[in-house]
Amino acid sequence: MYFGVDYYPEHWEIELIDSDIKRMKEMGVNIVRIGEFAWHLMEKEEGKYDFNFFDMVIEKLKRANIKIMFGTPTATFPAWLAKKYPSILSKDENMQERVFGGRRQYCYNSDIYLEYSNKIVTKLVEHYKNEEAIISWQIDNEFGHEGSDMCYCENCQIKFKKYLKEKYKTPENLNEIYGTIFWGQTYNSFDEIPTPLKTITVHNPSLLLDWSRFRSYSLNGYANAQIELVKKLKGKHQTVTTNLSGGFFTKYYDHEENVKNLDFASYDNYPVWGGLKEPLSPAAIAAAHDFVRGLKDKNFWIVEELMGAQGHNIIGYLPRPNQAKMWSYQAFAHGCENMLWFRWRGMTRGAEQFCFGIIDHDNKDGRKYKEVKEVIEDVSKYEKVIQSKINADIAVVYDFDNIWSWKIQQQSLEFDFNNEIMRLYTPFYIFNTKIDVIPTTKDFDRYKVLVLPVMQIIDDELKEKLDKFSENGGTIIFSFRAGIKDKNNNIHFEETLPCKVREMCGIKIEEVEALQAGQEVEIKSLLDNNIGKCGVWRDLIIPVTATPIYKYIDKFYNDKVCITVNNYKKGKVYYIGGGVDIEVIVKIFKNIIDENNIKHYISEYGLEVYPREIDDEEYLFITNHTDQVKIFENIEIEPYGSKIIKRK
Repeated sequence: MYFGVDYYPEHWEIELIDSDIKRMKEMGVNIVRIGEFAWHLMEKEEGKYDFNFFDMVIEKLKRANIKIMFGTPTATFPAWLAKKYPSILSKDENMQERVFGGRRQYCYNSDIYLEYSNKIVTKLVEHYKNEEAIISWQIDNEFGHEGSDMCYCENCQIKFKKYLKEKYKTPENLNEIYGTIFWGQTYNSFDEIPTPLKTITVHNPSLLLDWSRFRSYSLNGYANAQIELVKKLKGKHQTVTTNLSGGFFTKYYDHEENVKNLDFASYDNYPVWGGLKEPLSPAAIAAAHDFVRGLKDKNFWIVEELMGAQGHNIIGYLPRPNQAKMWSYQAFAHGCENMLWFRWRGMTRGAEQFCFGIIDHDNKDGRKYKEVKEVIEDVSKYEKVIQSKINADIAVVYDFDNIWSWKIQQQSLEFDFNNEIMRLYTPFYIFNTKIDVIPTTKDFDRYKVLVLPVMQIIDDELKEKLDKFSENGGTIIFSFRAGIKDKNNNIHFEETLPCKVREMCGIKIEEVEALQAGQEVEIKSLLDNNIGKCGVWRDLIIPVTATPIYKYIDKFYNDKVCITVNNYKKGKVYYIGGGVDIEVIVKIFKNIIDENNIKHYISEYGLEVYPREIDDEEYLFITNHTDQVKIFENIEIEPYGSKIIKRK
C-alpha cells in the first residue's frame, strides 16, 4: 500500500528538504505527490525547460525509498504565457476576463493553450519516463473546480456553433427539436444561435442542455487529449490518474467520461472547508466515496485527504482530535486503496496560508502528525482487505443530462439535487448497507435494488434496462417527477405522467405542485396511520395497479396518494411522490432491505459499520462520527474513534 503526503519542496528553503524527508519516513510515508503547480519553475522563459530542481528532489526521495506521483502543471500556467496570449484566458457570463492571478483560468477550447500544454507535458514526461521512482502521473489538478468548467469566451462561442452544426446538421432540425417557434426564436443558420449569455427572462431549455453538454465535451476533450499524450510518452512502469474534486453534481462535466482512460480514479476528500461551521454529513462523505468507486467499478486512490482546518480567506471548522483520522478510516472502508494526506506543511505565503497541513506553520510534529502515523501503522495491517473488491446490492443511479436539466429548470425554489439524492441514499446508509453510486450507463444486473432520485429524463434505452431489471426480480425506487422529459429536455407530448415508466409504477399523475419554504404537507400511512411530512414538491398520485402506502392529508386532495408500490413483472417498483421526511423513508427502506435479504447492521446513531470480505472472512470498519462514546456488539468506540475488527 501507498501512504503519502502532498509535498511542495519548491515553497521552502532547500535546506528543509532533508529534514522533511526524514520526518516523513518516521511517520510512515512511502510516496509523495509533487509538481502540479510548478510550470514556471520548469519553464521560466518560453522554450527554456529546466528540471534541475525536481531532479534534485527526486534523487533525495529515491535515497529514502519514497515513490513519487508527479502532477502535470497545466492547472497554473506561467504569467509570460498569459501576457503573450491573453486569448487563453477564460471569460465569465458577463464576458469578464479571468485575469492571471488565480488558478485554472485557462479556456479548454483554446488551441493555443492546448499547444503549450502539450509542449510542457511532453518535455516533462519524456524527461522522467525512465525514472523508476515516479510510479504515477497526475493529469492537471481538479478539473472543473471553482467554476473553471464554465467559459463564455470567443473560443467557446465559435466552437459551440460548430458543435451544434455537427450534432443537428441543419438549422431546421435544431429548430424542430428545440421548439424555437416559441417566442419567435427560429434560426436561419447556426451562426445566429447565441451562446447563453445573460438575457431577459431565460434561454431555451434545450439550448441550455446542449450548452451543458458542450461544456462537458470541452473539458473532457482537453483532459483526455492530455491523458492520451501522457500514456503515449510515459514509462511502462508508470500509471496515469487525475484528482477529482468534490461537489460532483454541481459540475458541468461527465465524470465517467473524464476518468474512462485512466488507470484508476483519484479523489480529493475534504469533509469540511472554509466557511462551513460543521462537516458534511457522514452519509454525504460516504456517498462521495461510493460515487468515485462507481466511476470505474473499482477501488480508487485519495491523493488529498484533509488533515487540518482549511480555507483560502475564511477558515473552516477545526477537525476535532481523531476526527480527520476517522475520515481516513471511512475512506478506506469505502474503497480507497492508497492515500496521500494534504498537505505536508501549511504554507506561510500565498493564497493557501490558512490551509493547515499535517505540520503547521510552527514546523513541529504535533497531534495531526501523530494521528497520520497511527493510521498508517494500523491500516497497513489490512492491505488485502482494503484492496478487495466491494460488491454492493444497492445502486443509486444518476445521469448528468438529468442533473443539468434540473439546474436549467429548478421547478421548486426548495429543490436541490444533492438533497434529493441524499434523501434516498441516507436511509440505506443508516442501515450500514453497501451502496454503489453509478451512472445510468453501467450494468444493473448484479444489483438487487436500484434507486433513481428525481430522474426526470428517461429515454427508451434506460426504460429497457429497467424493464430487464424488473424481469429479473429487482426492486426499483423512483422519486418525484420521474420520466417527464426526453433527452432533448422537452416534456413528452400525449403522455400521462410519469410517461415512460407509468405502467412500471402502476400510477398516473394528472396534477402536481411545487412546495415552497415552510409549506410542508402532511401524509398518512395506510398501513399503521403514521404521520409524516412532504416538502419541496408533491405529485398527486392516482394508483392504477399500484398499492398506496402513504396518502396526503389535505382538504382538497385527500384522495390523492404520495407513496406507492407496484408489482411489475417479477419485481417491485416504488414511487415516492415528493420530498418526504427521511423518517418515513427509513421505515419503507428497512422493509426493502429485509425483502431482498440485503446484509446490513443495526448500529447507534452516528456509528458507521462497513463490512468488507476476503477469503470467506469478514472485517468491519467501524467509525464513530459523533463526540460521544458509542457501543457496537460490546465494543466501545471512543468519540471520533475508528476500529477495524475481524468477525469471529
